[in-house]
Amino acid sequence: MTDFWNPYRALPVSQQRLLGLGSIVVVLLIWTLLSASGWLSKNQLPSPWAVAQALAYLGWYEGHSQLAAATLWSVGRVATASALVIVIGIPLGVLMGASPRINAVFSPLIDPFRSAPVAALLPIMVMWFGIGEFMKIAFLFVGSIVYLTPLVRDAIRAVPEGYLVSAQDIGATPWECIRKVLLPLAMPRIMDAIIVGVSVSWTYITVAEYVNAQEGLGQLIANARRLSATDQVFAGIIVIMAVALLTYQGLMALKRALYKWETKE
Repeated sequence: MTDFWNPYRALPVSQQRLLGLGSIVVVLLIWTLLSASGWLSKNQLPSPWAVAQALAYLGWYEGHSQLAAATLWSVGRVATASALVIVIGIPLGVLMGASPRINAVFSPLIDPFRSAPVAALLPIMVMWFGIGEFMKIAFLFVGSIVYLTPLVRDAIRAVPEGYLVSAQDIGATPWECIRKVLLPLAMPRIMDAIIVGVSVSWTYITVAEYVNAQEGLGQLIANARRLSATDQVFAGIIVIMAVALLTYQGLMALKRALYKWETKE
């Protein structure tokens, strides 16, 4: 029982997979029973089999895959927005973490948005940027950068002060302290910030693609909802979750490869 509540003891891979598979089976069983009970209509809760059929239909029908095209568009938008967030948010977060004055300037502009309903900004962005691709990327950018930047700042601040003092004692300049001390030591946590930022972009993709999107998973879900094709709505949501999970696992694998001392099990 002691090991049950020990967060530092890693489970064997086989046990992790077994427990994970068991939870999925339980959810599918509950879903099947609810859909078959008659308490909810098929439009409210389609069966797992109906959703699987919708996935097959969207995946390939008459020589065309709506799902593949929509997924590629959504991945492209998330990747573009995430790249901009990384290029802008990481340097800004590093500067905020390294300088209390810079942090005092930018924190009031960034921190409140972490608790704000970013989706409410969509009408404003439509008025400012129109309904094209730029608006969608800008919306994903804003939704993600307000999470990533403070996390990067906190990663820099989490570096023990002793390392900075030692570097200053041997004559390191402020820029050298940032580049050769703070940034390298904070990189594992900055990688965590990147993972959070990309994950947040996926949570907003349906909102970003709701307005005038010709292709995309959000547009596919919106069209299915208008047609009352709830099975396709569920299929689209499942694909978003699957792609987001694959993205997360890929970034975690990259972190384990780059910072083995931080991810050692």
